[in-house]
Parts: sequence; structure tokens; C-alpha cells
Amino acid sequence: MSRSRRSDNWGFPRWGGYGAARDAVTVRLCDRAGCNDKGDCPAPKSPNNPDRWYFCQRHAAEYNSGWDYFEGLDKEEAAEREASETRDNSGYQEAAHYGWGGSGDGSRSRDEMRALDVLGLESDADFDAVKKAWRAKAKLVHPDVRPGDEDAAKAFQALQLAYEVLRAAEERREWKG
Repeated sequence: MSRSRRSDNWGFPRWGGYGAARDAVTVRLCDRAGCNDKGDCPAPKSPNNPDRWYFCQRHAAEYNSGWDYFEGLDKEEAAEREASETRDNSGYQEAAHYGWGGSGDGSRSRDEMRALDVLGLESDADFDAVKKAWRAKAKLVHPDVRPGDEDAAKAFQALQLAYEVLRAAEERREWKG
């Protein structure tokens, strides 16, 4: 009969390391000879081949530095391929000059823009204008002013939420500087 062994777990929740278990963790090493780093960057062994090398980041960068996309093509074919790919993928570049696609100057999120719409303000309104608009509209639909009116209560909740969104955004801006 085997004797039970003493445990090194003294009841502390993290006495061992994170993820510590008695089983060995398998780690794939870099396929570069002599390297003992973790190999987590796959690289093709040859074009159109499903086999992969697994390098560490340093050796993957070294392997990819010599990669030539236009290898085996003469100048005309390389220029033709580059032109066709540029033509197919140029929509993003053409639209880049438009910059911010939404209303405002791009400094506000979609939620902030909705909150400004609820308060009836323009996209460039500062926080003092937000406070004034919130106070003026809240006085009209406050539940103490209009007790029992469910529409007014919903409108007040929408105003409250809009103000909280804009207040949190203003605090983030002040914190970031």
C-alpha cells in the first residue's frame, strides 16, 4: 500500500505560479538551428507549399527580409501586377482624403453625437453649452415638475443619459490633456 505524500499546497490560492500544473507545457521552439526562443511565427517553406517553418519574431523578420514579391517576373510583368493590384485596392486610398466621414470634426464618438442631438446642440458645442442645454430641457420635463407623465419621464431619462455620456467624454478629454 502506497503512502500518501505530503502536499505543498498550504491553502493559499496562488502558492504555485500562474498556470502551474504538474503537467509539462509544450512550447514549440524556433526552427532556426541553435535558437531556443518560442517559435510562434509561421513562414512558408516554399511558395504554394502548405508546410511551414515556425520561427521566433527575430528570425521570422530575418527570413521575410529577403522575400521578393515580384520574384521571377520581368520588369513589364512586375509593373503590370503592381498596377492591377493598385487598381483593385485603390478605393481606400481614394477615400482617404475625405477624412472623417461623419458629422463634426471627428473628435467625438457616435454616442457623443447622438447625445448632442438629444440636447439639440451642434457638433462643436463646448461643455458649458451642454450644461446650459441640459438644465433648460431638464426643467421642462423633470418628474417633479410633471408628475405622472410617462412621456416626460422618458424624455428626462434620455436627457440624463445624454448628459452622462457627454460628461464622461469631457472628463476623459481633461484627463488626457
